[in-house]
Amino acid sequence: MNIAVIFAGGVGKRMNSKELPKQFLKIHGKPIIIHTLELFEESSEVDAIIVVCVESWINYLNNLINKYNLHKIKKVVKGGKTGQESIYHGLVAAEKISKDSRDIAIIHDGVRPLITLKTIHDNVKSVIKNGSAITSIKAKETLLIVDEDEAIDTVPDRSHSRLARAPQSFYLEDILAVHKKAIKDGKLNFIDSCSMMKFYGKTLFLVDGPQENIKVTTPDDFYIMRAMLDAKEDAQIYGIGD
Repeated sequence: MNIAVIFAGGVGKRMNSKELPKQFLKIHGKPIIIHTLELFEESSEVDAIIVVCVESWINYLNNLINKYNLHKIKKVVKGGKTGQESIYHGLVAAEKISKDSRDIAIIHDGVRPLITLKTIHDNVKSVIKNGSAITSIKAKETLLIVDEDEAIDTVPDRSHSRLARAPQSFYLEDILAVHKKAIKDGKLNFIDSCSMMKFYGKTLFLVDGPQENIKVTTPDDFYIMRAMLDAKEDAQIYGIGD
């Protein structure tokens, strides 16, 4: 069983939206989170979906789920105080519907709707083969490692640099075990699953994702994503690229 755990727990402070959390802002007449959920709903390799949401917006999201006829969503659970805690809540909910010790958790940001069905397929394939899948893209610009004073410490070789994106996928029992160990150790602020698994010595494997797989965090991201969706729509209408 492959279970998508979609994280939509933030309130989008950097988006400066006065009324709606960023995941509910509309692009092409549809909330960003729905664009994301519909992709996982469409995937033949996703059997069930768990969504983690800001507690005060759960009813709002449930109404959207009904409106858009998303049948794979088995549970919407409340987020935590941190991203790490929110993902843990989602994984615990996934465990409750899990049917096998080798079930796969596909962890994804609700505000990254520009992945593809191939990205999901490649994640599942990599977990089955290697035990993990970290979606990433090649660095197109030079990365700088700076110290606490913002002075340049290291300039990594760009050819050996990647940018981690989502989904990040693992066997459910493996990622849950590491989450529980982190809680026991009092380590509660890992930025993502990749960082946590690496910290605890797990071997991680990369899969290539699309360059456009950005996360909507700021107003600039919102407008970039809207432009990308406009371009995709134009390509379908006018046959661009055929």
